Amino acid sequence: MMSDKDIEEYHNLGKEYERKKMIHKNQYIYPKTVREAIEGKRHYVIKTEKLPSVTTILSATESAEKREALARWRESKGEEIATRIVDESAARGTAMHKILEKYILQQGYIDLTTVGQQAHNMAIRVIEQGLCNVPEYYGTECTLYYPGLYAGQTDLVAVHKGKDAIIDFKQTNKPKKREWIEDYCLQLAAYAMAHNFIYKTQIEKGVIMMCSKDNFYQEFVVEGKEFQKYKHNFLRRVDEYYRTRPKKTG
Repeated sequence: MMSDKDIEEYHNLGKEYERKKMIHKNQYIYPKTVREAIEGKRHYVIKTEKLPSVTTILSATESAEKREALARWRESKGEEIATRIVDESAARGTAMHKILEKYILQQGYIDLTTVGQQAHNMAIRVIEQGLCNVPEYYGTECTLYYPGLYAGQTDLVAVHKGKDAIIDFKQTNKPKKREWIEDYCLQLAAYAMAHNFIYKTQIEKGVIMMCSKDNFYQEFVVEGKEFQKYKHNFLRRVDEYYRTRPKKTG
């Protein structure tokens, strides 16, 4: 149960927004998010197309080494404990994203659950150490797509330290090393390419704002040659996805 101090902090979150209000640059019209599961895999319905999500493509093309490492982890923890860890992480991440979205939109939101309180503390770290460098934004929870290839949803398209950027919020059970977040970087590159294609922009920067369940904040900025590398690598994964998926018959 939340204490009076916890509730006061929720109100202070709104006051903090008033002091550091992000300006909404209503420059781009993003499509409505419509998802559909096809053979258990997430797809986005965009106009007349049903496009695989970025995460669907990454999951289908991940390396055997990564699959084996995940299997070993689940075995070491035991299936029941591993499932609980995954489910708790997902719930915490969803709650944190909701709080950050409402903060950006300047809408009140209180989650009184235990997970919600933890997510609130994590969101505060992201706001104080990450979003403080984002004075303007174009959209939040934006559906982006590359016609005929893929679609997905990024948490924020905004101006970060003077440059347009794709920004994703991530929760983690423990701090991450840069070499552990390759898929996150590939997601940023995918969203940037989609945005650039549809809206004729030149976004060449991605930012991951991450907070652990112990409230440790990390920020990973991807740009320059590294960003170009991830763009090329994601396109290779897209090519692999379409080359190896079963052919439709009939």
